[in-house]
Amino acid sequence: MAQTITEKIFSAHVGREVRAGEIIKCPIDMIIGNDITTPISIRAFEESGAAKLANPDGFSIVMDHFIPAKDIASANQARISRDFAYKHDLKYFFDEKDMGIEHALLPEKGLVGPGDVIIGADSHTCTHGALGAFSTGMGSTDLAFAMITGENWFKVPEAIKVVFSGKPAPFIYGKDLILEVIRILGVDGALYKTLEFCGDTIGYLGMDDRFSLCNMAIEAGAKNGIIAVDAITKEFLSDKNLAREAKEFYSDTDAYYTQTIHIDVSKLDPVIAYPHLPSNGKPITQAVSDDLALDQVFIGSCTNGRLEDLRIAAKILKGKKVARKTRLIITPATQKISMQAQKEGLVDIFIHAGAVFSNPTCGACLGGYMGILGQKERCLATTNRNFIGRMGDRTSEIYLANSAVAAASAIAGKIADPRSL
Repeated sequence: MAQTITEKIFSAHVGREVRAGEIIKCPIDMIIGNDITTPISIRAFEESGAAKLANPDGFSIVMDHFIPAKDIASANQARISRDFAYKHDLKYFFDEKDMGIEHALLPEKGLVGPGDVIIGADSHTCTHGALGAFSTGMGSTDLAFAMITGENWFKVPEAIKVVFSGKPAPFIYGKDLILEVIRILGVDGALYKTLEFCGDTIGYLGMDDRFSLCNMAIEAGAKNGIIAVDAITKEFLSDKNLAREAKEFYSDTDAYYTQTIHIDVSKLDPVIAYPHLPSNGKPITQAVSDDLALDQVFIGSCTNGRLEDLRIAAKILKGKKVARKTRLIITPATQKISMQAQKEGLVDIFIHAGAVFSNPTCGACLGGYMGILGQKERCLATTNRNFIGRMGDRTSEIYLANSAVAAASAIAGKIADPRSL
C-alpha cells in the first residue's frame, strides 16, 4: 500500500511496513540535548541506574541557550551537562569551543541526514526535517529513555500535504511561507501530524529557507515537518562527512493525506505575525499602515540566524544607519556562520550601521539574555514565537518577520516594507 515519506522512514527503522496511527518502538539515530533540558534527562538517566549510553555516538549535547553563562544559576546548570559529557567521553559535545544553536550546528556538521529518526528535548527539533529526515521534539524524560535504550515509542503521524506553487517574488522567503501556513491552519491545526512540504516552489528555496520552513512546523502543532531530498539537498550535503549513510525516501503519489493545502507563492506578500501568536499573520501592507514603531529588532535564532539571513540583512543595511530610537541585535546561528560573515565583510556593515553582533546563542529568542524586552517595548524578530512574555516583560510585544523586513524596519525605526527601499 502507498505510504508517505514519514511512514517509509519509520518502516525502514522497524523492519516492517507501518501506517499512520500505529504505536511503534523505533531505534533513534540522533538524540539532541541542550544546556537547559539535558540536566533533567541526565538526572532521570542516573536515577534509573544506567551506567552507559545505549548509543554514545548517537547522542549530542549542544550548549546553546545560556552559554557563556549569564549568571550563577545558568553556570551551575551547564556544569551538569559538562560533567556528564566528560564522564562519558561524549564525542559530540559542543560548548564555547565550538559554539552554535543546536538546530543549525548539527546539520552543518553532518550529524543528521536523510532518512534519520531524530529526537531532541527542544520543540524546534523538527528543523532537521528539511534534510528528508523524521525529526521531532520530546520531553526530557523521553530523551532519557532513548539514552538508556537507544529507542523510543512513537505514534506514526497522519500527514497534511502543503503544496507551494510559483516562484517567490523578491523579499519572499521560507519564513513567509511557513507564517502563511500557520495563518491558514492555526496553532493547533496540524496537531500531531506531519506537515509535508512540496510543490515546484521548493526548487527555488535554498537549504536555509527550507530549515526555516520546517523549523516552525511545531507552531502549527505538527509533530514534524519534512521535505524530500532533491538536488539542492544533495549539494548541501556534498561537503559533509555524514555520521550515517543517507537514505532517501519519497512519498508515493497515491499516499493518503488528511488534508491538502495549496498556496500560490507568487501572490504572497511578506507576512508579519502580530502578537501574541505565530498564527496571527497579516500582510506587510497592513503592518506599514499601522505605523508600528519599534524599540528593538532581532535577527537570529534557529529559525533565521543562518548565513543567507545575514547576507539579506547586510545588503539592506549597507551604507544605512539603524534608527536612533531602535536597537538592532544580530546573532549568528553558529561560529562557522559568524566567521564567514566576518570574511564577507557583513559584520563591518552591521556594526557601522549601529547593530550589535553577538556570539551564537538562543538567549534573546527565549527571553534569557542578550536582548530582553522591557515594559511595553515592541520588537520585530526573526524568531519563531511571539507569545506573551516570550522575550521579556509580559507587557512587551513581539512581531515575527523575515530577515529583509527586519533589516528594513531597523533602519526605519518602525515596521517597514523592504520593497520600498
